[in-house]
Amino acid sequence: MFKTRFFSPKDITRDWFIIDAKDQNLGKISSKISKILIGKHKSNYSSNLVFSDHVVVINAKHLKISEKKMSEKLYYTHSGYPGGLHEKSLKRLLDENPTFVLYNAIGGMLPKNKLKDKRMKYLHIFADNMEGFENIKFIDLK
Repeated sequence: MFKTRFFSPKDITRDWFIIDAKDQNLGKISSKISKILIGKHKSNYSSNLVFSDHVVVINAKHLKISEKKMSEKLYYTHSGYPGGLHEKSLKRLLDENPTFVLYNAIGGMLPKNKLKDKRMKYLHIFADNMEGFENIKFIDLK
């Protein structure tokens, strides 16, 4: 007879993952990072607790994105006032804020519930290399 084991927050151990996003597809790397943030890679996964590990992503501005998507994909924001709809292309957004594109893609792949904001706090994205972290081994997600 099997028994269901329930976990508490004191049973959670957090690891650190450093991921190099240089020359990787936006969708593939986002789905792998979201799986780490959800905690599904752990054996003691539970959907009602935050089992997230810290994920550090470097070289976010060097993602591999097709030319068609760079010109045709649009991001919309609205100010809340009449006529306040603004749109930006992916190419323009990567020039202005390359971390937002990856942050938005990962956030869109997480479950839409109360734990989403808590999971996103464990995500750290940098546009370029981090200085002073030369001795850390990188994870290759290819």
